Amino acid sequence: MIGRVIDPVTKRSLGQMIKGVQVVAAKHDGVSRAYTSHWVSQVSFEEPVVMASVSPKHDTYPLMIASGTFTVSMLAADQISEGQYFSYPGHKFKYVATEYIENDEDGMPIVPNSIAWLTCEITDRLERYDHDLFFANVTKTVEGRLGEPPLLYSARHGWRVTGDNAREKGVSIRDQLLARVDEADAE
Repeated sequence: MIGRVIDPVTKRSLGQMIKGVQVVAAKHDGVSRAYTSHWVSQVSFEEPVVMASVSPKHDTYPLMIASGTFTVSMLAADQISEGQYFSYPGHKFKYVATEYIENDEDGMPIVPNSIAWLTCEITDRLERYDHDLFFANVTKTVEGRLGEPPLLYSARHGWRVTGDNAREKGVSIRDQLLARVDEADAE
């Protein structure tokens, strides 16, 4: 497939999207690799299913395919170093920061002190464009520091920390909208 260049307006607009930062990792035949992502999403309400967008060029990709599993470590706002470290192929940093990854009790690679960890079993893969989409059932969840604010990322604005609440404390926008529906129905 021939790649196309995204026009500057579209690139700047897409760069405004801000998402949580995760480290996706896989292990096969004793080799572990991981990469920083902000392209992991929950895709179902009724089933614990996630989707991870993964470049076939990344060294984690063949391990995900061979093992059929991967982990997702959701980074806290104070884990920018871990996020930066795994945002480059491991060989760039010569795998020097071994403290940023460890095996859980099942031998799966995770980032310690994260908000939470997921172990995921791949159920489907769509090969598209420059990234493949891996759909996976969450088979294990471990709570870490759930009370901590998550680390966020935007291609346009870089690393961010979640901020203040978007709505006023004690004010329910949902209740206000339902009251308007009741008023409209009464008319």
